[in-house]
Amino acid sequence: MSTVTTRCAEAPLVLALDIGTSSVRSVLFDRLGRAVEGVEAHQALEVRRSSDGASEVDPEAVIELVCRCLDAVLIQAGPLTQQIAGVGACTFVNNILGVNESGQAITLVTTYADTRAEVEVPWLRSELDETSIHDRTGCPFHSSYLPARLRWLRRMQPDLFRQVARWISIGEYLELTLFGDAALSYSVASWTGLLDRHHLVWDEALLNALQLRPEQLSPLTDLNIPRSGLLPAYASRWSALQDVPWFPAVGDGAAANIGSGCVSTGQVALTVGTTTAMRAVVPGRVVHIPAGLWCYRVDTRRSLPGGALSEGGNVYAWINDNFRLGDLSKVDSDLGALAPNSHGLTMLPFFAGERSPGWAGHARATIHGLSLATTPLDILRAGLEAIAYRIAIVFESLRQLLPKEPKVVASGGALLGSATWLQIMADVLGRQVAISEVQEASARGAALLVLESLGVLASLEQAPDFIGTIYEPDIHRHALYRISMKDQQELYDKLVRQMSRKRKA
Repeated sequence: MSTVTTRCAEAPLVLALDIGTSSVRSVLFDRLGRAVEGVEAHQALEVRRSSDGASEVDPEAVIELVCRCLDAVLIQAGPLTQQIAGVGACTFVNNILGVNESGQAITLVTTYADTRAEVEVPWLRSELDETSIHDRTGCPFHSSYLPARLRWLRRMQPDLFRQVARWISIGEYLELTLFGDAALSYSVASWTGLLDRHHLVWDEALLNALQLRPEQLSPLTDLNIPRSGLLPAYASRWSALQDVPWFPAVGDGAAANIGSGCVSTGQVALTVGTTTAMRAVVPGRVVHIPAGLWCYRVDTRRSLPGGALSEGGNVYAWINDNFRLGDLSKVDSDLGALAPNSHGLTMLPFFAGERSPGWAGHARATIHGLSLATTPLDILRAGLEAIAYRIAIVFESLRQLLPKEPKVVASGGALLGSATWLQIMADVLGRQVAISEVQEASARGAALLVLESLGVLASLEQAPDFIGTIYEPDIHRHALYRISMKDQQELYDKLVRQMSRKRKA
């Protein structure tokens, strides 16, 4: 079992925070990475979106939600608070906000889904060598990364840009609020597109091109270097935590891998929450990154190559909400009754622009083949299949970096909540998909990294992986889906690539 009762929880305990784009969570884990039953809190987070591509969060609202979650969990934990040996955190990444000299936020947090900076990508590609920068930073040019976002902010809001003393992530802002100072983990830094992944320093040439000084970014640190000594207001509020070590935030993608048991090259993590990603933990440094993929860091010892889509559960929710399909359990049952690709639709699921593998941030969702016979359920099934096709392309590229055929392990509430989507994934990939029974994979990953840093775990491999049901692929359906993938690629070539050529002309 991936959970444990309060009576059976084994010390030392770790409190983990998970700051996502849909909610903020706090969960208590024991030394084996089991969630302590009844000691968990979550608060919904509002992301402000607009038709111009904005995707923003109020940083003060995030801090308030974190505080509420910590208040609730410490009350629930009762006497167990005395056994908390560390606090870990993971956050959604590719986010940025600006603070002034006093450390106060003077901008909103922009998220990875903010596409307004897409207009800067052609300039970056014309002025800089994207191939060499992709190799050094692990990130291509795209609106989700900071080179484009910072250039856009400088150009569109010059007065505000000049007032910013330091550009930080939401995890740093939390640390700054609670402790009065902050550093950035190599993990989160690797998601910015500004970190030299080979030498683990800010990329000097790129910063120069963007007219940024290193002191406008935070100092870098590793995940095993904690901070302690809460500021008085918070030490008084959470007396049980005032001297407990707080570890730097890790990227939520890295945490999800580790929390679901994907800690080596033998496993590939497929995570579908709001968005979709496929990643593998690789020891050391990845020398060559296959086209279409990125390569981040877990820490100084481990890399995290993979690919991500801006779409996942958000597409499921958008179609379900707008077509008012109703109860999700019935919807999923009805979806499962439909034959593969029986709807005759071809979808490009780029509701928030494309990330992996084509990195066409300007791309938008398209549904081809609509007829009077098309139903809302057809559109939903086409959307789930379309996302599976895109992640299958990522999988084929990622396999090049792995020494053997990996096991695919699925996590994320959107995917695990749909048996039909899990079967679609297995059929499209043409291989088994095993379910991680961990309910809070990202939070658990942050907790396991803390346990490793404290020496409670000699290595992450010592933690149980809690693998559950395995979905077997159907060879016939796999063959049908391969044909449909070709149809999707043809539509992609006609619309997205053609548009890309026009933008370059």
